[in-house]
Amino acid sequence: MVVDIGGGTSESALLSLGGVVALEAVRVGSFDIDSAIQAYVRREYGLAIGERTAEEIKWTIGSAASTPDEGRAEVKGRELMSGLPKTVVLTPVEIRRAIEEPVAAMVESVVQCLAQAPPELAQDLMAHGICLVGGGSLLRGLDVRIAEDAGVPVVPVETPMECVVLGAGHCIESFEAMRVMFMEGRR
Repeated sequence: MVVDIGGGTSESALLSLGGVVALEAVRVGSFDIDSAIQAYVRREYGLAIGERTAEEIKWTIGSAASTPDEGRAEVKGRELMSGLPKTVVLTPVEIRRAIEEPVAAMVESVVQCLAQAPPELAQDLMAHGICLVGGGSLLRGLDVRIAEDAGVPVVPVETPMECVVLGAGHCIESFEAMRVMFMEGRR
């Protein structure tokens, strides 16, 4: 099984014998986590922050599950009431709460895809686990959260941001060997 957490979508695909057995996609991705952080800081602190700042917060103290590394982030923005610069300190617990909705939607998509799996693939799933790819997969604790909620181990990949492109390149290089698989998809 491959789960790709992109900027705007999250896709889960269960693959077997060269084909797609189950597929689930949701229009929630890493950018939605950034937006949730911006909305939280605006709502709770009356502070406007930019997309880049929200993304920085996500990578610095954001997590999808409790993690032992619980630091803090000093965030600078523009106070909505006065328009003046202001600094606030955010905690990982706050950010985890702020991003719960998009994270839950991503995880639920994985669970729904797994629910479509034929029973005979359960053993393979437990043996091989879920490959988590895409830039959004780098969110701290997302692998733990998916493994806990789905009940299937998550296997780390070496280059999560590049592996989809590398895999597509491999398919192109091996096109003749994979021709049958590509042609079956057109039926």
